[in-house]
Amino acid sequence: MSLIALGFHLSQILNSDLDVGTLDQIIILGRRQNLIGSAATASQGTVGAEQLKQRPLTRSGDLIEFVPGMVATQHSGSGKASQYFLRGFNLDHGTDFASFVDDMPINLRTHGHGQGYTDLNFIIPEMVGELKYEKGPYSVEIGDFSASGSARFRLSEDLGAPKAELRIGAFGYLRGVAVGSADVEGTKLTYGVESHGYSGPWDQIDENVKKKNAALKLTTNIGDGSGRLLLMAYDNTWNSPDQIPERAVELGLIGRLGSLDTSLGGASSRYSLSAGYSGTVLGGIFDASAYAIDYDLKLFSNFTYFLDDPDLGDQFSQFDQRKIYGGGLSNVWSGENSAGKQWKLRVGSEARTDRIGAVGLSRTQERRLLESIRNDRVREASVGVYVDAEYKFNPQWRTYFGSRIDHYDFNVAGLNCPSQPASCLNSGVSSASISSPKASLIYTLGKPLELYVSAGKGFHSNDARGTTVRVDPRSGAAVDAVTPLVASFGRELGARVFVNDRLNATFALWQLNIDSELLFVGDAGNTEASRPSKRQGAELGMYWFPSEIWNVELEASYTDSEFDDVDPSGTKIPGSIPLIISAGINAEFDNGYSASARVRHFGRYPLIEDNSVKSDGSTLLNLRVAKRWQQLSVSADLLNALNSKAHDIDYFYASRLAGESAGGVDDIHFHSFEPRALRVTLGYQF
Repeated sequence: MSLIALGFHLSQILNSDLDVGTLDQIIILGRRQNLIGSAATASQGTVGAEQLKQRPLTRSGDLIEFVPGMVATQHSGSGKASQYFLRGFNLDHGTDFASFVDDMPINLRTHGHGQGYTDLNFIIPEMVGELKYEKGPYSVEIGDFSASGSARFRLSEDLGAPKAELRIGAFGYLRGVAVGSADVEGTKLTYGVESHGYSGPWDQIDENVKKKNAALKLTTNIGDGSGRLLLMAYDNTWNSPDQIPERAVELGLIGRLGSLDTSLGGASSRYSLSAGYSGTVLGGIFDASAYAIDYDLKLFSNFTYFLDDPDLGDQFSQFDQRKIYGGGLSNVWSGENSAGKQWKLRVGSEARTDRIGAVGLSRTQERRLLESIRNDRVREASVGVYVDAEYKFNPQWRTYFGSRIDHYDFNVAGLNCPSQPASCLNSGVSSASISSPKASLIYTLGKPLELYVSAGKGFHSNDARGTTVRVDPRSGAAVDAVTPLVASFGRELGARVFVNDRLNATFALWQLNIDSELLFVGDAGNTEASRPSKRQGAELGMYWFPSEIWNVELEASYTDSEFDDVDPSGTKIPGSIPLIISAGINAEFDNGYSASARVRHFGRYPLIEDNSVKSDGSTLLNLRVAKRWQQLSVSADLLNALNSKAHDIDYFYASRLAGESAGGVDDIHFHSFEPRALRVTLGYQF
């Protein structure tokens, strides 16, 4: 409550004979939006619905690549969450990058497969009206998983007349989607349904994707404010062509699209209800939200084949069953004091409880249970309060500063107790708190140029099972509990140029330190402490709209990443991509024709700490041509247009094939790009 008191105290300091009002209204134009005068850093931006529609997507997870410098790859079947890379982070499936859809968090903490697991498969891309992103830990809105940044997907509140699309493509691709909006007695109903099936190009595995999505969003006026309600439902099953060792391909045991364990795959579901209200309270803009989520995952993987068990193999199952409840409150006041200085003050709070009925790891063979390694019931609750303020001293200088405090409670109960004594010892409770101050100083050089200096602390929570663990569930050996909340500290120098709505650009030099990259290793079922790290880099984004027909994008980032200590194993961070370049050109002609080309390149990156083994990197080109009539539309996407055989992702570790020695073989394990594929979409606007 001290932060709230501080917030009201700040309002009295900033305000003298003030007139409460609002700061300048911003019209959302996506990449063409002028953020000079409103942005707090150079590394935040907005992508509008029109830009989201232009780019061909291989899978739903590719939506995150609209964040400049972000890469989404896949090391498994398309039903699983993508693997994400940004600012020198191998984010795994979401750790250190926070994601939201409307009022709900997407990241799943204390997850069966990885901390911060972020699966975007439940989002229907055609319903997304806007994507807002912020890179770096500089906003008080973001608490957990905030080190490298955040993305917020807002589902549209008005999609217009109903539209249906049918997409068919190579390798058994079939997708149907219908979206639209309607007015019912003053209430706007926006809806979407999706059905998706896919076999894939793999030699031994039919992915057999069976994905179904549905969403319904209601918005209506309530008094002098507006209310919103969102229902979402997602269900999916699939088979997985996981990463494979290079030597298996070189020896001719399988092809680059082959598999060594053909019984891998998974099933997942997510059902949610969220509600919110926005209006005027106490002379400010008030917002309240609440949500409830029911989530389930069961995943079968095998990365080492016969390394641990030469007879039955190393297949394992990860599972996660949970219900999530949470919500938030905020109030924003803005105005101008007697000296003509503009100000804005925000006070907010949020709370979340994860009631995880079962999360764990089991040994399996062909999806049959052999042994339960770990099975826990977890209750993880958190509350955060924050305050921030913006103050404009004069037309050139303004500042942003704020802070948040987060408190976490962890409660772990081993469900295998007392049959497995280690499970009893792993049970326990713990708690932790952390504060995260943020600040930016902004200088505007006339109309076209703005400079930023930003600094802030962020954090990610560690898996609750690691905060209470006292023994390794596999070996029974004693281990230390990890730090529950791991702090990060970032700073950034940036510039934003907005010549006009035809040409704008951003540039940033940044650095980020993390106290310790402590993570729960879901694939092993235990917690491993990593080392402190330092990342620094430069980013450039350029957006050119030479006419109402053409627009061109260029985004480039370079990162130097190292562990920030002395260790004989080396200083490089495995999976940290130093160079990422993406570029696109889009055209919307007056006669209904449109075209798009998008290329993404990431350079070689280390797979081991001493940098002796590297991934070769890759380049991917996707193309689209389309034609729209009054009601009918048709488009063709050519994915991986150059038919690159590069790798979607690489890892380096030991595995054992049949007939190899007991210690296995250290090798690169990869998941290949899917071959060139044509997908044709037929759409009809009712």
